[in-house]
Amino acid sequence: MPIKLPLPRSTNCCKHRRSTELFCAALHRNRSTIDASHVDLAPATPQHAQNFFRRMTAMSQAQLLPRKTKILFWLGLLAFVALLLAGPWREATAPERHFSSAWLLSTLVFVTLLTRRIGFALAITSLIFGGLLIASVVKFAYLTTPLLAPDLVYFVNRDLIEVLLRYPALLALFVGGFILIPALLILAWRIDRPIFLQRFSRRTRSLIRACGSILGLLLILICASPDGPFADIYGKGMWQTMNDKSYLTDFFISFNQTKIQIPISPVGVDRSIVWNDPPKPAETHPADAVSAIPHYPDIVTILEESTFDPRMLQVCGMPLCKFKMFVPDARTRASGSLVVHTWGGGTWTSEFAALTGLSHTSFGNAGLYAPYNLAPRVTYTLPRALKAAGYKTIAVYPMSGDFINARNAYRYYGFDEFIEGSTYGLAWESSDTDLMQVFDQIYTREKKEAGKQPLFVFMLTLRQHGPHMTPLKFLKPPYNAPLFPMLDKWLNLNLGNYLSRLESSDSALAQQEKFLLDSDRQTVLLHFGDHQPSFDGAINAIKKLNAPKGASDPMFVTYYMLKSNFAPKQKYNYPVLDLSFLAGLVLDVAGVPKDEFFEANTRLRERCKGFYLDCADKRMLDSYTDFIFHTLQALHD
Repeated sequence: MPIKLPLPRSTNCCKHRRSTELFCAALHRNRSTIDASHVDLAPATPQHAQNFFRRMTAMSQAQLLPRKTKILFWLGLLAFVALLLAGPWREATAPERHFSSAWLLSTLVFVTLLTRRIGFALAITSLIFGGLLIASVVKFAYLTTPLLAPDLVYFVNRDLIEVLLRYPALLALFVGGFILIPALLILAWRIDRPIFLQRFSRRTRSLIRACGSILGLLLILICASPDGPFADIYGKGMWQTMNDKSYLTDFFISFNQTKIQIPISPVGVDRSIVWNDPPKPAETHPADAVSAIPHYPDIVTILEESTFDPRMLQVCGMPLCKFKMFVPDARTRASGSLVVHTWGGGTWTSEFAALTGLSHTSFGNAGLYAPYNLAPRVTYTLPRALKAAGYKTIAVYPMSGDFINARNAYRYYGFDEFIEGSTYGLAWESSDTDLMQVFDQIYTREKKEAGKQPLFVFMLTLRQHGPHMTPLKFLKPPYNAPLFPMLDKWLNLNLGNYLSRLESSDSALAQQEKFLLDSDRQTVLLHFGDHQPSFDGAINAIKKLNAPKGASDPMFVTYYMLKSNFAPKQKYNYPVLDLSFLAGLVLDVAGVPKDEFFEANTRLRERCKGFYLDCADKRMLDSYTDFIFHTLQALHD
């Protein structure tokens, strides 16, 4: 018996002509399977007909979806599953896996209900979260730190492009992602169709979408709340965040870690420990006492980029790995292993420590961005202490002052003058010899202008910066061939480049030492390594000798060498020294009076035998931390 279906009124037919055509086509294809036993039309009211019409239209639209829309759905689903397997389900702990999975699923729910496009929702979730995951993995491989939220604030600028140009693979990945992700999202939007919830009436559909979108947004806010069900994850320490490879979790919790964290004094801290002598009563001097004011020496500090003593490597015991710059001589006042606070990159954090006597790690993840957020707030710095003693302070920076906010940061550190290497033609490829020639010009000019006024010059080198991938055939002998048969081709390439550049640094430093210390002007010369190179992450495949006794990790050890052409008041013996103590040690060798901060800094150096955060006496370290941050206010508002 044929079925008679009442149609909607003509106005609705005109309004839904395309839907009617789809409905009729579907009904025609399925007429052999539709009978009265399957469709209850009694009583055959207009409302029943409209409901049936809506259900059949939804069914027909699903059946008539373009092939490319179906392909988009299955590709999106495959990408989403792959993302879950490669990202959340590989994170370090079960709570972190639940946390990152909740981010993905709540985002998927929110976008699906907001757009009614399932394929597009799968695509945008997979592409955005997948892009974050890939970027974090790559950043960890090159710089040993995952992608964190502040990176998007501080480093997405011209500086980023300048760095990427040094790494072709990174540049290709960045440009590809910048172009492909938006293009793929636009394509997915155009291919997909808003058919989700189509079987419901418009009013019901709108209600479900509104409630579902609010629910999805609420789930996202719950995930983003440090006080919610994932509070324990947000309380994860910085060191663990930097090293546990829970990439998506680390990125999202870092939004809550952009705030500087001042170290909190532990309960029961010992405030009876004396860190400063009582202030002395003001002394009066006769009118001619100016002539009795001591003449302080010039101080030249050279930060050697990505430099460490290669004899730390087990494979580097040959004479070829021994360089003069690491060997003390009669002019050496202190030398040894230097404990630094970064690895593979982050030179600006070593600049911060050398100039302020503080470690960026004391302030949580936000400390990684010291030139932006810590430099404006430091109270005590080496340049300020030297200016108080009458010095002129000069920074020679090998790049543009815009790089990592350097120009502004050095002004906050207290330098009188900031000289950009770019004004002298210096660039990434400039050798240490090129830099030293520029220094000679600047130093000669400044001496002439300053007369007897002592000078403090802080200079950075650059050539040892990665990548270390110049083909060996372009290096001069003996570095033009693999030197280490026990290492693979890649490691030989990187280590050969490093040693070749180190030979150039060694030669340049020898000339600089002669220029400065053979003069009749009293001078203190300090050079040190800011961090070890990463060799694009490969250096960890080379076994290192054990860390110096007391140092926690050989990855964070470089070197320091402090010399002068005059005899200091006392000798200093620190086979292992923390970078945060270098400034105070320089003041001691130069005989320059110390302010209250560097006086306390010196006492901790002596009491902990050169160790800072690794100090064995935690009671002493806690007392010092309490004193500098809560009594001296070493970091002000």
